Amino acid sequence: MNPAALDIVQVAYFVDDIRAAAARMAATVGAGPFYVIDHIELDWGLHRGQRCDFVHSSAYGQWGKVMLELVQQESEGDSPFRDLYAPGQGGLHHVAIMVDDLPLAYAHFEAAGIPLATRAMTQTGTEFAFLDATATLGHFIEVYAKQPSLVGFYDFIRRAAHLWDGKDPVRTLKR
Repeated sequence: MNPAALDIVQVAYFVDDIRAAAARMAATVGAGPFYVIDHIELDWGLHRGQRCDFVHSSAYGQWGKVMLELVQQESEGDSPFRDLYAPGQGGLHHVAIMVDDLPLAYAHFEAAGIPLATRAMTQTGTEFAFLDATATLGHFIEVYAKQPSLVGFYDFIRRAAHLWDGKDPVRTLKR
């Protein structure tokens, strides 16, 4: 795997209230508009070898050349979010990359001392994982399989930002 091909496509912050955080990010750094997806459930998830169905809500917007995700955990229990933040805490949680070959990416990062912490599948069939780079970078790396639906979602967020007039910075996406 060529590490030079591992471009960051997203920066994500863990927050208590995604709508308030999205409005704040729009006002302070001009990121947005943000599209909120509430109560995201997984098809399956494993965190540090144990079943983990971390239900979460996310707001997605554009901040310059990268997507900005604001995420809040809706369910109790262990998760990659709770590894870094207790209830009421928040901050930078992960950066994300898209790859063509997930097993190759897992092996590449494992060899670099960045182990797999969480592996999961969305209900729409996208596999993703959180790699634990907290010892070296202070945050996780999210990696997911590059596929047309995911690339299309990134394009949607990017186009919305390009056309955005600064009004209505927080919007709800229906699934």
